[in-house]
Amino acid sequence: MSEQSGYDLIIVGSGPAGSAVAREVSAARPDARILMVERGPQTTPLAGESVRNLSGELRANAERLAQGPNADGRTTVSDSRQGRPVARPGTFLIGEMIGDDPQTNMPGALASAGVGGMGQHWTCACPLPGNTERVPFIPGDELDALLDRAGELLHVTQDAYPESGVRAAVERALGEFFNEGRPADRRVQAMPLAATPTPSGRPRWSGADTVLGELADEATRPESFELRASTLARRVLLDDSGAVRGLEIEDRVTGERSEVEAPQVVVAADAFGSPQLLWASGIRPRALGHYLNDQPQVMCSVYLDPSIAPPDQIEQAADSEREAMTGVSWIPFNAPDYPFHGQIMQRDAAPMIVGDVESDDRRPIVGLGCFTTKDIRFEDHIEFSESEVDFFGMPAPKIHYELTDVDRATINRALGIVSGLVEKMGVPVPGGHPRLVPAGSSIHYQGTVRMGEDNDGESVSDPWGRVWDVPGLYVAGNGVIPTPTASNPTVTTVALAVRTAGAVLEDS
Repeated sequence: MSEQSGYDLIIVGSGPAGSAVAREVSAARPDARILMVERGPQTTPLAGESVRNLSGELRANAERLAQGPNADGRTTVSDSRQGRPVARPGTFLIGEMIGDDPQTNMPGALASAGVGGMGQHWTCACPLPGNTERVPFIPGDELDALLDRAGELLHVTQDAYPESGVRAAVERALGEFFNEGRPADRRVQAMPLAATPTPSGRPRWSGADTVLGELADEATRPESFELRASTLARRVLLDDSGAVRGLEIEDRVTGERSEVEAPQVVVAADAFGSPQLLWASGIRPRALGHYLNDQPQVMCSVYLDPSIAPPDQIEQAADSEREAMTGVSWIPFNAPDYPFHGQIMQRDAAPMIVGDVESDDRRPIVGLGCFTTKDIRFEDHIEFSESEVDFFGMPAPKIHYELTDVDRATINRALGIVSGLVEKMGVPVPGGHPRLVPAGSSIHYQGTVRMGEDNDGESVSDPWGRVWDVPGLYVAGNGVIPTPTASNPTVTTVALAVRTAGAVLEDS
């Protein structure tokens, strides 16, 4: 096995979190030698670009390459009509459906294997976390500043789409239903999106490339930063004192393994991959892989009532080739009255189809989604095998996950809210009535390497992402979020990664 030295920092994973750490450390210390490794291939010319900016064969090929064990297979669209989850384009299933219960063991759980991670395939929704979603042990002013920086890195805006009479009408109708008694920043409004407006009216969607900035492009990245695609992190290496000394990696093309030396390693390999790597490395704190947190999701598809979206507005939108540009509306989380995250998406923007939307009916269709919080428990966890391996040769994961009575009460409340919305907004498409989709469908998995205030066995890292008792090792990504959340987590995840970058700099 060969050895390589000379790096100051290794980052495992090239999604938005790992990219944020790379960007911040590189900007503060231009001389720092940084190596980023990604188990999947680079699927776009610009590292980590959103596939939503591509079309036709370019997009299909980029999605296929990121599908890991299904990279030679055909991409599919997630469709909950059959009750069994299928992989979305650019992803592969991690979960397994046992029997006929789509809510046990998270059968809808997905992952992606390509430069940019899930940042290549996400919907780019970046709602700010609500009151009880915020990490309570990070000072409020500091968290606000971190969220602001995350918004800058992701290019978050509420003006991604052109002004739309249809969207304005939808938000007025929703406001009549939800706005009373809410603070101004928690009223119905346009969804904050990670995107850059363009003259065509179609946004340029942000991916990890946006977060990386000049590091994403080989023509502009400094020599001090290196990105290795198709490179698997097999094991974090520790010295005799228990501190980090580097990483064992495997070239996924040649099969060659080598050891790379560095005094600091940030593991940002998603909520399944990060605990998997720590487990494979013999780093196994009690909380590792536990407190697995998904966001139960109620979905439906609705024909908009003509009183909300008059036919003349619809025709005008179609005539201007903006039929898919009405945008996304947001019903913010606001506990305890509304401990949910709501989003109303034009059909073409929705990541999941509910009901039969392929008919000849020309009425406008919107998807109504309501994400709920999970009753977080130690029992919901990922078990890693001591003998079996996954497609990448790493310890095979097995998910243990169930809904509690608290969860079912929360979901029933969400179903009632969405049913009321349907009555307000229009009528369901055939088969598109409100329903709970399979567990894992949110792709917002959290908690498996969660941060905590104390080293008491209930967390994996401190509030800066430092792994307890392993000097030089850090975690970042959705998995560090410790709170019950309903809102899309990416902007929070990037904010926490910025904080982790500060710790890396302070400790170096």
